[in-house]
Order: sequence, then structure tokens, then C-alpha cells
Amino acid sequence: MKKFLVLLFSVVLVFSLAACNSSSKSTSSDESKPKEEKKGDEPVTLRISWWGSQPRHDYTLKIIEMYEKQHPNVKIEAEYAAWDDYWKKLAPQAAANELPDIIQMDLSYFSQYSQNGQLADLSKFAGKEINTKDIAKNVIDGGKIGDKLYGINSGVNVVGFHYDPALLKKAGVDSIPEDWTWDDYKEIAAKAKAAGLFVDSGMKADVFFNYYLRTQGKSLYSKDGTTLGYKDDKLFVDFFKMTSGLVKDKAVPTPDYLAQLKGLEDSDLVTSKGIGVWQWSNQFVGLQQVANRQLEIAPMPGPDTKKGLYLKPAMFWSVGNNSKNKAEAAKFIDFMINDIEANKLNLGDRGVPGSSVVKDALKPLLSPAQVQVFDYVEWAEKNSSAFDGPDPVGAGEVIELMDSISEQMAYGNLKVEDAAKQFRQQAESILAQNKK
Repeated sequence: MKKFLVLLFSVVLVFSLAACNSSSKSTSSDESKPKEEKKGDEPVTLRISWWGSQPRHDYTLKIIEMYEKQHPNVKIEAEYAAWDDYWKKLAPQAAANELPDIIQMDLSYFSQYSQNGQLADLSKFAGKEINTKDIAKNVIDGGKIGDKLYGINSGVNVVGFHYDPALLKKAGVDSIPEDWTWDDYKEIAAKAKAAGLFVDSGMKADVFFNYYLRTQGKSLYSKDGTTLGYKDDKLFVDFFKMTSGLVKDKAVPTPDYLAQLKGLEDSDLVTSKGIGVWQWSNQFVGLQQVANRQLEIAPMPGPDTKKGLYLKPAMFWSVGNNSKNKAEAAKFIDFMINDIEANKLNLGDRGVPGSSVVKDALKPLLSPAQVQVFDYVEWAEKNSSAFDGPDPVGAGEVIELMDSISEQMAYGNLKVEDAAKQFRQQAESILAQNKK
């Protein structure tokens, strides 16, 4: 009997242990499953900030609403303002380490915020939470400083010559070839003057001198932002002799003439006094609307246009380094740049989208002028070089200095050779403050 009881007890014990082990495994498995599901359904609140006009506010709020419907666990709080008010509000938030999770960031502030450790490195999200497979490398690299990705391009712009083909023919030129050169440009300027026209309204000094430097394998700023990016002042002399010479020859207007023009409606192209303007691609649609006639886009003159051209980030989507929901913020950025329905509301307002899939989907919805811009940017993606990166701290002062010196050269009050030396001395004094 004793043996029977011992045996019975042993059998019960074995089954009890087996049941416990089985129950333990089952409970562990059941609990892990809900945890995974809960992670996806866990309530998340994100803050997003941007600047812009009322139409941008309206469509961005609609995009947020679309996202929240698709992701019921995510609530997005919007903070938006006009340009000046936006940065006044963002600065104290940054100082208090309370930046929004998602930040619309401008190129002019990009270096400052990233170098202060206020923006998150998005490298680990690129290709995962943020789909980048349909976006050109040049577009993605625009948000890099060093080897870190601090922003995702909302879209890109490319500089070019926007002109009236009818006025070009009036000057005796049938068309502008894709591979035109600076010599071709000067020849067209001479013909425009002979026809009683301006060839253009001048070039923004820093933008177009930097383009010229890039065609020579140089840049306006050094990589570390502590000096100018070129050593030979002959490059400065060659470029500004051309631009100031055109003013002297009356092929382009004087600075005081341009200062009297009150708006786009007064510009020489709109009033049919000038053949074209040098500007960014995102400005083309507005120009054509005001001109109310067919305009065209030509690439920049060469040689070495491909070396000089680059895809300029219109603006970035960045993530605050203080964010506790960086991956969720990255998912919303992905939605903004890759979701076709979201981009149908945007229609390139934040720059021509980087995604080739989005661009193709939007084209049937665009006006003819918008299609011209999309096509030009698409051409530039294959005919440009890597972006030099955001301007260094102090670039604003350097640009003001260059504008002032450029104006003095245009009036003939400062020799180009003297201007080159003066610019180098003062610009490098400003940039030297970036040395650690």
C-alpha cells in the first residue's frame, strides 16, 4: 500500500510540474503578445511646428488629420506661425530643451540648431521608419552635416534662368541651349542691349558666385566654416568683372534702378523690359502667374554646369533631440514626404518632392508652370553635384558684406581687385569666430 501511495504521489507530482511548466510557458507567451500589440496601440502625443502662410497652415492641418485617422493612437499637436514669430517662439523652446518632436527647419538655422545638439540624428531611421528608396542620394545628403543626418528634405529647389522666349527672339536669339556658356550669356546680353532690353535684373552675389566657384571645384565657405572655400582671388575678380561690367555696359539695371521696383509686378521681365531673371525654381510659378504669358527655364551657364548645380533643400523636417518619441516622429515625417494623398494637398509648396513616385503621381494634377518646375528639378537631379551643406554660423554677415561690396563694384566706386582683397579680409574675420 505504501509503495502504491508513493507511486501515486510521484505521478501526481510529475503531472503537476508539467502543468505548471506548461501554464508558465503559455502565460508568458500570452502576455508577450498583448505587450507587442499594446506597443503599437500605445497612445502617443507628438508636437509639430512650422512657419508659413494661411494656405500652408490649412493643408498641413488636413495632413495631420489624415495621419491621425490612419493611426488612432497618435495625437499630433500643431504649433505654427509666420516666419518671424516662428523663430522667436522656437528659440526659447530650444533653450529650455522643450523643442517640438517634429520641427520645420530652415537652412539658415540648420547649422546652429544641429551644432548645439538640439536636433536628433535621423540616420538610424532613414531606410526604416523613413522610406528613402525612391529619393535621390543628393536629396537625402542635403540634410547631412558631417556623417549625421539632422534633417529630411521636404523638397528641393534648383537655381536657373527664367526667361521670356518671345523677348529672347526680339533680341535675335532663337533659343538657349542646354549646354550654353558664360560667353554665350555675354553675347546674349550684348544683343539684348542692342534691342533696347536688359538681359536680366542682375545676380544675387552670394548665390551665383558660389555657383561659379563650384564649377571651378571650389566653394564659398570651407568645409569647417572657418574660412572662405577658395584661395585664389582671381576667381572673385573674373566673376565680378563680368557682373559689374554688364552694369557698366547697361545690359543689366543699376542697383538704384532695381531699388525703385516695388514688387514682382514691376520687374523688368513682367513689364517686357528684360529677357529673364536668375532665381530658384520654386519662384517660377509665381513669376509666370504675374507675367501672365509663357515663360521658360534654362539651366545655368557652363562650362561644368553639373559641377556647379546642386539641389538646395527648400526646408527640412527635423526631430527635436529632446523628443521621447523619435521613432514615431520619424514615421510622421515619412508620411509627409512619401504619402501620395498627403502630397496631393501639398502640391510642392514645400519644394519639389524628393520621391520619384510622389512626383509622378502629382504631375497630372499640376498646372503647366508647375510641371515645368518639376521637369527642371528632375533634370537637375541627374545633372548636379552634391550640396556643400548648410551655411556656417556667421554666413548672414558674410552675405551682407558681399552684397554691399557687389553694389560698390556695380557703381564703379570700388575696383574689383580691391574688392576681392577687402572681401577676403572682412569675411575671414567673421568666419574665424567659428574656430574652436
